[in-house]
Amino acid sequence: MKKLLIRAEDKNRWERRAPIVPTDLAEILTKTGARAFVEKSDKRFFSEDQYAVAGTVGCEGMADGDVILGVKEIPIEKLLDGKTYLFFSHTIKGQSDNMPLLQKIIDSGSTLIDYEKITDEKGRRLIYFGPFAGDAGAIDILSLMGEHWARRGIDTPFAAVRRAHQYDSVEAAREHLTGIGRNIRRDGLPPELCPLTVGILGYGNVSRGAQQIFDCLPTERIAADEINDFVASGRGDHRTVYVTIFKEQDLVKSVDAGADFDLQDYYDHPERYESRFERFLPSLTLLVNAVYWDKRYPRFVTWAGLKRLNETTRTYKLSGIADITCDTFGSIECNVKSTDSDMPAYRVDPAAGTTQDGHLGEGIVLLAVDNLPCELPQDASTFFSNQLKPFVPGLLAADYDSTLENSGLPPEIQKAVIVYNGKLTRDFEYLNNHLKT
Repeated sequence: MKKLLIRAEDKNRWERRAPIVPTDLAEILTKTGARAFVEKSDKRFFSEDQYAVAGTVGCEGMADGDVILGVKEIPIEKLLDGKTYLFFSHTIKGQSDNMPLLQKIIDSGSTLIDYEKITDEKGRRLIYFGPFAGDAGAIDILSLMGEHWARRGIDTPFAAVRRAHQYDSVEAAREHLTGIGRNIRRDGLPPELCPLTVGILGYGNVSRGAQQIFDCLPTERIAADEINDFVASGRGDHRTVYVTIFKEQDLVKSVDAGADFDLQDYYDHPERYESRFERFLPSLTLLVNAVYWDKRYPRFVTWAGLKRLNETTRTYKLSGIADITCDTFGSIECNVKSTDSDMPAYRVDPAAGTTQDGHLGEGIVLLAVDNLPCELPQDASTFFSNQLKPFVPGLLAADYDSTLENSGLPPEIQKAVIVYNGKLTRDFEYLNNHLKT
C-alpha cells in the first residue's frame, strides 16, 4: 500500500484549498489502512490538528509520500524522483509556461495524473471545483461594481457586498445578498442603471454558480433573442435585475449565411462559425463569461467591437465584465492579464484600447481572477474532496511497477495519466511537439 501525502499549496498566498479534507481522509485511512502525511502549511484552511485527528502525520517537504495530492502546479525545484503526482498541471494544451514542469516530471521518472482529464465514459469531468468559480465571480463583480458606481456618484445596495473571500461560506454570502435583494424590492435601483441587465455566457456548472448568486436578488429571465427589444422599448422596472443566459446559438452563427446552427458541428468545426454576440453588448449592464473556450473558437468580445460600442452608443450601458473563464487574450479579448484577489480587476477603455489597474474610475471594470474557487476554500475543498475520495484507495493500491493497463488504477484515472513512470502516455504523446519548442 502506497503512502499518501497532501502537499502545501504555494502558488500564491490566496490558495488555501486542499484536495482531501480531514473527514474524508479519515474514512480513506480507515478503509485502506494506509499511512498519510500532510505537509505543514500556515495558510491551508484546514488545520494540522484537524488532519492529525484524521490520522495523519505532519511533515516538511514531500519525501514521505508516494502518491502526492495537490491542487495547483508544483514548483519545479520541489519535484522529487519516482513519485506519483495528482494536481491541475495546466499542460494538456501545451501551455508553454508549464512545459519545463512537464519535462521535469518526465526526467524524474515520475507519474503525472491531471484532475482535468478524469472523466466518465461520455467524457464528462468527474473531479472539479463545481460551481464555486461562478459563485465567487458573481459575488466579486457585484462588490466591485458597488464600489465603482459609488465612486461615480451612483448609490446602490451593492456597495454593501463584500468580496467572496470575506464570507465564511457561499451560504453566508447568499444570506447577505438575499437581504440586499429585499432592499431592492423595497427601494429599487438608481434610474441611471435601469434596467439593470446581466448577461451570462454559458449554462454549465460555473454558470449555475453565478446564477444562484444573482438569484438572491429579485431577478427575471429574459431570452437572448428578446433582450435588445426589451431594453430598447424601455420595459422593466427598477426593482428587478434582468438576467439573460446565452447559449452557443446565441453566441455564434455559421459563416455560410444559409446554414442553420448545429451544436455538434460547431464543436467539431468551429472554423465554420463566427461571433454574433456583439449585437447584444449595447443591452447589457454586466457581462459574466462562464463558457469554455480555446483558440479554435471565435471571440465573443473584441477590442474592435468595444470600440464600435463606444462610437455608436452615446452612453453605453456596459459597466462590468466578470471573465470567470479567464483566458487572457481569449474569448474576451480585452482580458489582457489575469489578476489575483489582492487587486482583482482593472478598467478597460473601449475607445483607446487600453487598460488601467484598479476598479475605481472611468472605463469598464474587468474582473480577471484566474483562481476564483480559492476565495471559497472550505466549500470548494469539501466539494472537490467528496468527488476525489472514491478514487484514492485505487491510487494507493495500484502497482506502478506494472504497465499502465495492468496497474490496477481505476479506468477513469488511467485516462488522466499524462506521464507514466517518466514517459508520456499514448493519448498525450502530442505534447512532445510542445516540449521541443
